[in-house]
Amino acid sequence: MANFFSDNKDLQFHLQHPAMRKIVELKERGFAEKDRYDYAPQNFEDAMDSYRKVLDIAGEVCGEVIAPNAEGVDHEGPRVVNDHVEYASGTVRNLEAIVAAGLSGMTLPRKYDGLNFPLVCFVMANEMVARADAGFENIWGLQDCAETLNEFASEEIKAKYLPWVSAGATCAMDLTEPDAGSDLGAVMLKATWSEEKQTWLLNGVKRFITNGDGEVSLVLARTEEGTTDARGLSMLVYDKRDGGVKVRRIENKLGIKGSPTCELVFTNAPAQLVGDRKMGLIKYVMSLMNAARLGIGAQSVGLCEAAYREALKYAREREQFGKAIIRFAAVSEMLSNMKAKLQGARALLYETTRFVEIYKQYGHISHERSLESEERQEMKFYNRLADGFTPLVKLFSSEYANQLAYDCVQIHGGSGFMKDYACERLYRDARIMTNIEGTAQLQVVAAINAVTKGTFLEQIRRYEAGEFCEAMQPVVAVLRELTARFEEMTARVETLDKECAGYKDFHARRLVETAGHIIIGYLLARQAGESEEYANSAKVFCKLAAGKVTEAHAYVMNSQPEDVALFRAVEEEC
Repeated sequence: MANFFSDNKDLQFHLQHPAMRKIVELKERGFAEKDRYDYAPQNFEDAMDSYRKVLDIAGEVCGEVIAPNAEGVDHEGPRVVNDHVEYASGTVRNLEAIVAAGLSGMTLPRKYDGLNFPLVCFVMANEMVARADAGFENIWGLQDCAETLNEFASEEIKAKYLPWVSAGATCAMDLTEPDAGSDLGAVMLKATWSEEKQTWLLNGVKRFITNGDGEVSLVLARTEEGTTDARGLSMLVYDKRDGGVKVRRIENKLGIKGSPTCELVFTNAPAQLVGDRKMGLIKYVMSLMNAARLGIGAQSVGLCEAAYREALKYAREREQFGKAIIRFAAVSEMLSNMKAKLQGARALLYETTRFVEIYKQYGHISHERSLESEERQEMKFYNRLADGFTPLVKLFSSEYANQLAYDCVQIHGGSGFMKDYACERLYRDARIMTNIEGTAQLQVVAAINAVTKGTFLEQIRRYEAGEFCEAMQPVVAVLRELTARFEEMTARVETLDKECAGYKDFHARRLVETAGHIIIGYLLARQAGESEEYANSAKVFCKLAAGKVTEAHAYVMNSQPEDVALFRAVEEEC
């Protein structure tokens, strides 16, 4: 039987990370619920055993149900029937299997019928679902919207919606509009308070909404009449059972075709306010988007895993000139690079997830009691890391998903262009990863502050100060050299940016990617000390990183302020 957890030693390795003890203790509040719920863990070992068992169930559902349905779902797709979405038959079976296995509400508190699992486990489940079918992950993974309700909504709203999500209700986040894509401050969907009905009424149009006909939707809307900026926006929750929303159409997409991307029309749709007015974009959407970007990271890594396995399988089986093509150096090198990028992206994904997990748990605890001074400092420390690493993991994992899908098709040769092989679908599914939940370019904008404020360099120094096995010493030596180049590049860019406005923006991607390459290199080198499984990938990735950083360093150090005019010339053509 196929099981996407038990067949993946890399996932199991990350579940055993030393930080899990701290994460479990924070999540379980010292195992305070062990006598209240019969499925609450008694101690750390009991919790870890529960996580493994549930992830094993998730792995089986992914391998035995979702993956076999993927091709049929891609072919059939969803459709609009009577102004609402009707899923592909395979998607319906997937949802039924997920609910039957009790995999909804993984991170939600037990008092709302959730499993109260750490974010690490949810991200792992997301990754496995995406490996099986990236389009279905877009539906199932959106249950993370419930975390926003859990963090910011009133007790009344949480009691109404969270048990429903735990029982399998699907979710959506209704943010973008025809004239407001990444610029969410331009959202104009109107929310008006009705004294008669004692509720907010939503009117307007939303576009490009993933799983737009979900049963529970978080809607960004303009509650403050006469405003046109972010300060007039609030977050509301909409219940599909209340009516008032019609699906105008489902977009005809290149990939992830099983996931309905909808245009929605709101006509006096009743909704409830989440949190405080005017804080919709400033506070709640930013939290929602950070979680979504972590979700895209998991989705991208799942695609990387699928692409690598398809390529490896074909290379072992396909014979040319009397031998399997994996024995040709050109192919084996591609596969080695693919594996290094896959394991590197996964290392960055779970490092980021741990940072997010710890600071989020301190945030929840702060609502229950006052944090001690040391706890407040820890929360700030991990919050800073999470803010820097979240766009970084989204940037790298989504780019690698595209690269691995491309290489998978290439290894298949002409056959890779045919729909007979899964790699064709993976290639189409991967393409959207760099665009959704903030394009790759916007991730650079979000991450550059972590370069200029020293967040990345400080963390690199912490990695550098760690202990590494003898086999990794040459890798660490190279990473130290790359770090020196990173410092040199950063100093030059910051100096010249004072002379030429826009110089930092011009080189932002080179700086962010350089930091990412060094960080991933250290993560893999650290893992190699714990398991020889990662030694080869650490060495391969280090060589790839050295090439990329050398190129970026040469470009930056030879660049002059007047080079900024090169990209501004395009603006003048418009």
